Amino acid sequence: MEALTIYGLLGALVIGVVLGLTGGGGSILTVPVLVYLLSINPVTATAYSLFVVGTTALFGTIRNAQKGMIEYRTAFVFAVPAFIAVYLTRKLIIPSIPDTIFMFNEFIFTKDLAVMLFFAFIMLLASVSMIRTRKEVAVKETGNFNYPLIIVEGFVVGALTGFVGAGGGFLIIPALVLFANLPMKKAVATSLMIIAIKSLIGFLGDIDNIQIDWEFLLLFTALSVVGIFLGIYLNNFIEGKKVKKAFGWFVLAMAIYIIINSLK
Repeated sequence: MEALTIYGLLGALVIGVVLGLTGGGGSILTVPVLVYLLSINPVTATAYSLFVVGTTALFGTIRNAQKGMIEYRTAFVFAVPAFIAVYLTRKLIIPSIPDTIFMFNEFIFTKDLAVMLFFAFIMLLASVSMIRTRKEVAVKETGNFNYPLIIVEGFVVGALTGFVGAGGGFLIIPALVLFANLPMKKAVATSLMIIAIKSLIGFLGDIDNIQIDWEFLLLFTALSVVGIFLGIYLNNFIEGKKVKKAFGWFVLAMAIYIIINSLK
């Protein structure tokens, strides 16, 4: 098993805590924790992230299902194209990208660099989504939704998840509110189910392509699951919206750091 540092252990807990407090966002930390604190290469880190995010989201999904908060038909319409896209991305597209994409003088644009820069771009989008204050919008009757837009969004989010290993809740939740007319609380719960399904299926596409340290991965995931229950408990004392906005600024700073660190 790869040596775990104290920072990596804390990072795994923080990922879960943020998910528990805000209902999303914590997964965006998984890849940076694995890459910068535990020295795992970016492609492997995105694969590990899919397992960590999927498993942690699964525990949240079980809890939401018990409360009757999940809109299953909407989840199915969104999840099918999403998990097809994420599986194909991990199984076929990521392995087909050459280790060295191009060279210009002394600059070498590698596969790992491409993954980290694209991940930083997704982090920028996620940070804006978390920082920006959304007004509650009125919704129509649940179940009247735009099938074509939901399916297209599912494919897009699935492909992005496959590339960066993050759940994509910041894209899924607005889509469910706008295109599926779900109330916000149901959108968050349904999003968590979609994230769990597509992340774990996407991880299956990596099993034959990378060497997996199961002992390390299961320990890291277990700590993240502990974190999500801690976050759910802290949610009784801390306002999730304020935490999400503060976390958005942190994600923005992290994205800028990744870009600078990757290009130096």
